[in-house]
Amino acid sequence: MFERPVAPRRFVSMSIEVMVADESHAVYADEICEEVFVSARERGTGIARRTPEYIIGKMTEGKAVIAISDDGRFAGFSYIESWGGKQYVANSGLIVAHAFRGIGLAMRIKKRIFQLSREKFPDAKIFSITTGAAVMKMNHELGFRPVPFSELTDDPLFWKGCQGCRNYPILESNNFRMCLCTGLLFDPQEHLHIINPVNENLK
Repeated sequence: MFERPVAPRRFVSMSIEVMVADESHAVYADEICEEVFVSARERGTGIARRTPEYIIGKMTEGKAVIAISDDGRFAGFSYIESWGGKQYVANSGLIVAHAFRGIGLAMRIKKRIFQLSREKFPDAKIFSITTGAAVMKMNHELGFRPVPFSELTDDPLFWKGCQGCRNYPILESNNFRMCLCTGLLFDPQEHLHIINPVNENLK
């Protein structure tokens, strides 16, 4: 007798905590790197590869946000990095585990990493580069605007971080002025009327 396949479990009602990561979350570093790699391969777009050691470093420095389900599973991640003498901060590596997609978790992580950036570097310009329409939309809702790469940091160490991306030859051939990614920038001087840009419940 034919049995109907069991429907995949939905996680809408599951509690997922979005928090600033610390050293206790190092156990998820390998899984985070694998999720980033698989997602990049599926999308056919470039995402700079990061090592587990790099991810653990972000956690230890308090420069990362992680989402964990109430049964202890990794659900999502993002991290920040400062550049140009802390004049610029990059929001990078936003990823949601496959099992937890489609429930609005990416926006929760994006809001928390944005808030963390504002807390740690209140005067810095915040930027990201992405090929994803969903990330562009989330950034726009937080006050980011698309900009040419010339308005982003000129710190060579940042652009060196793109070497793990499959599209790096395109960036290099254009003398780091353009690539397939879109640059997005939040300048706090353009939002002085906003006391707290993130005022929603983040959990």
